[in-house]
Amino acid sequence: MTFAASRAFGAPALAQTPAQGSIFDLRGTWKGQSESVVFGAGSDPHHGSHKEGVTRFTSQSFTMTIDKQDGRRFSGTFSSGRHTETIIGVISRDGTIIMVDDDGHSFGTLLAPNRLEGCYAHLSAAVRVASCTEFTK
Repeated sequence: MTFAASRAFGAPALAQTPAQGSIFDLRGTWKGQSESVVFGAGSDPHHGSHKEGVTRFTSQSFTMTIDKQDGRRFSGTFSSGRHTETIIGVISRDGTIIMVDDDGHSFGTLLAPNRLEGCYAHLSAAVRVASCTEFTK
């Protein structure tokens, strides 16, 4: 995911929380184009190789498929043309979507019944990535 940056979003009015009696069904296929910034030497599975000391602004097509959901908990895959990884996540009581993948974490919010923004953060000794993607189902 890549849903991206370590930040939380307020719950939009249309996201229902458990206190309201129902949870939004995230299951399905979500597609979007990222707005990413990458820094460091080495390789990132989705954004390719990078040169040391160079900041790059990139964009990548991503697909997130949520195939299992039990209440606020869900799982699925996050993929680009280069790599696929497993994601797991939860929907907080305020509607914030929290996910982790193989090497990073994402926070997101529901923008509309068929639109979701996910922001991703990755930090390693070699490379850093901050990215936000607006997904459409």
